[in-house]
Amino acid sequence: MSFTNFIKRPVLSTVVSIFFVLLGIIGLVSLPIEQYPNIAPPTITVTATYTGADAQTVLNSVVAPLEESINGVENMTYMTSSASNSGFAQITVYFKQGSDPDMAAVNVQNRVSQAQSLLPAEVTRVGVTVTKRQSSNVIMFALTTDDGRYDDQFVTNYALINVIPQLKRISGVGDVQSPSTRNYSMRIWLKPEKMKEFGLVPSDVSQALAEQNIEAAPGSFGESSDMQYEYTLRYKGRLKTPMEYENILIKSNTSGQTLRLGEIAKVELGGLQYNVNLLNDGQPAVLGMVQQIAGSNATQIASDVKKTLDELEKSYPPGLKNVILMDVTEFLFASIEEVIFTLIITLVLVFIVVYIFLQDFRSTLIPMIAVPVALVGTFLFLWIFGFSINLLTLSALLLAIAIVVDDAIVVVEAVHAKLDQGYKSALTASIDAMNEISSAIISITLVMSAVFVPVSFIGGTSGYFYREFGVTMAVSIVISAINALTLSPALCAVLLKPHEEGHEKKMSFVDRFHAGFNYQFDKITNKYKGGVKWVINHGVIAGSLVAVSIVGLVALMGTTKTGLVPDEDTGTIFACISTAPGTSQERTAEVVKQVDKMLASNPAIATRNAIMGYSFIGGAGSNQGTIIVKLKPFEERPGGFFHRIKEACTGGGIEALFVNPMEYTSVLGMIYKQTATIKDAQVLAFAPPMISGFSMQNGITMTMQDKTGGDLNKFFDNVKKFLAELNKRPEIQTAQTQYNPNYPQYMVDVDVAKTKQAGISPSSVLAVMQGYLGGLYASNFNAYGKLYRVMIQAGPESRMRPDDLSKIYVRCADGTMSPVSEFVNLKKIYGPANITRFNLFTSMDVSVTPNSGYSTGDGMKAIAEVAKETLPEGYGYEYSGLTRSEAESSNSTGLIFALCIVFVYLILSAQYESYILPLSVVLSIPFGLAGAFIFTNLFGHSNDIYMQISLIMLIGLLAKNAILIVQFALERRRTGMAIKYSAILGAGARLRPILMTSLAMVIGLLPLMFASGVGKNGNQTLGAAAVGGMLIGTICQIFVVPALFAVFQWLQEKLTPMKFEDEMNEEVAAELEQYANAAHEMKGIEKK
Repeated sequence: MSFTNFIKRPVLSTVVSIFFVLLGIIGLVSLPIEQYPNIAPPTITVTATYTGADAQTVLNSVVAPLEESINGVENMTYMTSSASNSGFAQITVYFKQGSDPDMAAVNVQNRVSQAQSLLPAEVTRVGVTVTKRQSSNVIMFALTTDDGRYDDQFVTNYALINVIPQLKRISGVGDVQSPSTRNYSMRIWLKPEKMKEFGLVPSDVSQALAEQNIEAAPGSFGESSDMQYEYTLRYKGRLKTPMEYENILIKSNTSGQTLRLGEIAKVELGGLQYNVNLLNDGQPAVLGMVQQIAGSNATQIASDVKKTLDELEKSYPPGLKNVILMDVTEFLFASIEEVIFTLIITLVLVFIVVYIFLQDFRSTLIPMIAVPVALVGTFLFLWIFGFSINLLTLSALLLAIAIVVDDAIVVVEAVHAKLDQGYKSALTASIDAMNEISSAIISITLVMSAVFVPVSFIGGTSGYFYREFGVTMAVSIVISAINALTLSPALCAVLLKPHEEGHEKKMSFVDRFHAGFNYQFDKITNKYKGGVKWVINHGVIAGSLVAVSIVGLVALMGTTKTGLVPDEDTGTIFACISTAPGTSQERTAEVVKQVDKMLASNPAIATRNAIMGYSFIGGAGSNQGTIIVKLKPFEERPGGFFHRIKEACTGGGIEALFVNPMEYTSVLGMIYKQTATIKDAQVLAFAPPMISGFSMQNGITMTMQDKTGGDLNKFFDNVKKFLAELNKRPEIQTAQTQYNPNYPQYMVDVDVAKTKQAGISPSSVLAVMQGYLGGLYASNFNAYGKLYRVMIQAGPESRMRPDDLSKIYVRCADGTMSPVSEFVNLKKIYGPANITRFNLFTSMDVSVTPNSGYSTGDGMKAIAEVAKETLPEGYGYEYSGLTRSEAESSNSTGLIFALCIVFVYLILSAQYESYILPLSVVLSIPFGLAGAFIFTNLFGHSNDIYMQISLIMLIGLLAKNAILIVQFALERRRTGMAIKYSAILGAGARLRPILMTSLAMVIGLLPLMFASGVGKNGNQTLGAAAVGGMLIGTICQIFVVPALFAVFQWLQEKLTPMKFEDEMNEEVAAELEQYANAAHEMKGIEKK
């Protein structure tokens, strides 16, 4: 079936388009919604606890053997680890994108099992946990009380029993973490003086628990016998209440005297640990952080979590409620609303521009009908390819509008040209027009698709971005071409009317406007042809302009600041607080509450959740704290242009036009300004990362490495020198590390000679110290359907100062009790609270924030330069998280553009059967790309993903404009017209549609270029690059492309002479005569 049949059968044409729309709607409903394509790598986390151990001990005895075993697991990219003074060990293994997270978890679990025999018995008893989860949060919520009627222990355990288990069962949830450690534990607080009195040590209590707090299987009576009944025997099992534990028998003698646990210890149902406290708006709370599995849909997870929380809240005790502190979907949906709103405005503006040029409502309606068909139909293929609706795919559809409109305009213009020639039937005009332009539409579609297909095969993080964008653009272009070959000509045959001759009617205002517009445009066209002729006659100028554009493009690519995605206002801010090393938790809590009180007065803040004893950057520690700041909803924090004018006019002053006090950057500035008065604490405020699954913070995340295996203090001295020099750079606002070696500690030295004289071993002394000071996991108990730990430890009042060692006793070989202080010497030292490693080397995490006006790419360049100057041999750095992906993707940008241009060149070479003529198209593209960089720098944006997808689109659209000029010029040359005049008339014939498409694109994207709502930074970057590239590229192309055609066609004919058509082309002859007359008239006017 030829394309002519679609014109003769308009119902068939419309059915094809209706099918595209209906299937597209089905795909649209089925597609998942995400912020960005799923680019976060699969992450497996290994955790273990060595109760009472310091960071160095945890590193040596737990982290090192596990790391050695895990290292090199299949598809692993890098590995980080940390060990803390709280005895906690964590290893995070990152895998290649696209790896199966289930298989990754199995492989890591197998490696962990191989290392189990190398771990301390206390660690293996608690267990080593392997979890599939990403390192950032999809949603953060607080379970809190309205009036303080519940304490933090009740709130924590209510969440652990009734809320978190249900959330963990939601599909896609990797883990639900809480920094709170108040989960129930049967606390046995030993009394050292009583223990001494009865000659006991902690291991005696532990032994008694092992004997009496057990589950047993005594069997049954009557099994496998002829008894009438069978009786199952039940043992009472583990003890449940503090009173039952107090009755545990510790000692007894033959005279019937007994010693029970309650006489030597206080037993209570308490918390596992007491080093973290949480407050939400000043009330006790527990924090839940929901983390996803790699490859899962964050939007669906957030929706399911909120739905579950709402359902659970109905059964909460009075006064208990949920508070959402961070939700990645809030920014997502608000951004999508902005893009859709911009899409509608763009369609309206494009309609107006097209109507002005086509000057007929019916003609304008045809391309506007084609737009939704192509855009909606694209969703079907996004679903087939397994993509999602995200900000990039929507941006691609936004940019595709101009391309989609242009395909239909080519058809409408061709049919109009036939009607202008006197055709009396719109059907005949449509058939003849399509016979002429069908091949051109197909070839242009191939070229346009060739621009976007190569980027779909780029690997790495940037490849995931480009793949969805490229496929979206390519599919919309193909559907647009199908529309242009089927629906658009059919609509032309139905809607367009032949010109009425000899019929005069009174001209309306619109008619007069059109007549005036056409008159002025014809004058501009004649002047334009004269300008093209001048450029052709001065070919050196055209060549120089091309050279300047290429050199300028290369220079701009090297100097434009770079990034991956721009930071946006997501509605959440984290403020991490650290006081001086060794500061007590009580003092840290006072500072955190002081900061929290300051933030309470900020009008942009809705809620605050304060954590004492834990930091998202510094980890757990008595001197650490975090405040999660939830800003008011976006609709309550408007920042649009008109709102700013209103604020400026109502007392906000001129500053209100440029600064929105409700925006997150303003809130960050206020936090730093308010907390500057706190001298004994460091406050670091930041927004969460734009792409979840990499890290907890934005900015540049990096790790300093010591590959010499040397002293930590020497390593820290080198890091300090590096940071000092880095902070001097103008690109850097702050560069700091949370590592601090000045935490007060005591080095324990056991006098082995004295222990031998007493008939005991050093390990016996250390075991007593661990039992009293560090705590022992002695047994388990059951409550509320869960298993909890029984912990042995001295009461807080018995482990406050070094001289308390004289109050705890170890049992010697002769049964006498000697104070531990007799066998132990303490030396005050200073050391770190946490030790980290990166790929098996000792490391220190560094956070770098670029200065205002500089991008992360600028910061990374500064880091490389400073590192080269300051770091000695054996010391280096590695990027982690999103920064690592940015560093890897920055190397592929040039390759992407080169691939796109090469594909365009090769397809055009095949089409023209020439390797020379396509250069007239290819060499015109740098004008637009340079224009995009000029506007990007002019508006202070970065060369990031948003700009790069604009550049890819520009390559296609600019190539399309150039191809049409070359195509029309070539057609005229084949009739025997001189090369120069072929170029001039070909360019003149395409001026109107090129300007129409380009103006539609430029004016349609102006709302994006000056966006002010949610996601404005990405929208502005996209709009500025597209508008600048299209504007400058079009202006340069319409003059340079004809000159390039003239040069390269002349060269081509030197190699291969042109075969001209045998028959005289009357249309071309008339066009040439008309041009000659117009040129003669212009000269006459100039003489006058």
